[in-house]
Amino acid sequence: MRIVIPARYASSRLPGKPLLELAGKPMLQHVYELASRSQAQEVVIATDDERIARAADAFGARVCMTDVSHTSGTSRIAEVMDVMGWAKDEIIVNLQGDEPLMPVSLLNQVAQDLEHHQAADTATLAAHLETPEQLFDPNVVKVVLDRKGYALYFSRAPIPWKREELAWGEPVDVNLSRSYMRHIGLYAYRAAFIREYVSWSESPLEAWESLEQLRTLWHGKNIHVSLAAEVPPAGVDTPEDLQRVALLLGASS
Repeated sequence: MRIVIPARYASSRLPGKPLLELAGKPMLQHVYELASRSQAQEVVIATDDERIARAADAFGARVCMTDVSHTSGTSRIAEVMDVMGWAKDEIIVNLQGDEPLMPVSLLNQVAQDLEHHQAADTATLAAHLETPEQLFDPNVVKVVLDRKGYALYFSRAPIPWKREELAWGEPVDVNLSRSYMRHIGLYAYRAAFIREYVSWSESPLEAWESLEQLRTLWHGKNIHVSLAAEVPPAGVDTPEDLQRVALLLGASS
């Protein structure tokens, strides 16, 4: 297993997000350190920004400079694979640089899940919804699975839609069941699949939902989804998230 952490300096809500300080360290350092505690043979930070590269070098991370034209973390990872010369059957975990509280166990779990499911092109994780509000929150991505644990669809909409329960009710009245699951944005792929994935153009479903994983389903490929062994706290997207995560990291240090 190899872990790649795509890290961009630009962020509409939090410029320079990977380098923002949390508990005395750049956020990216927290992510790198947790990745380094996993079973990965190698952890690489992929960036196109010299400021991020200098900071990562300062805390001892391996950095791969990538092209500025990449529009997704997956395409950035494809370039890293070529630079590193990784074999086509290598399992690569995509860990976002704004997930400083991601449990290390999940990095190992998602890689092992892909290894154990040879019919899967990608592996990812999910957790049961905790509140009715999450079902109607477009920032919480929902996933529906088949009987073998493969993804049927991902959506920002509330799926599955229980007609009798949801048609006229308010979110607070929803009786959550184990059929409602939220996607956790952690992926494992084989290197050969990443090269195939980046050769495809954006699919209509992907564009409408703004969800990269729908490109995989659009092309008839399989995504296996396991229930996360631990439920990770949300990552950092807003100033409020930054404050929340800073308090949690400060309390644990």
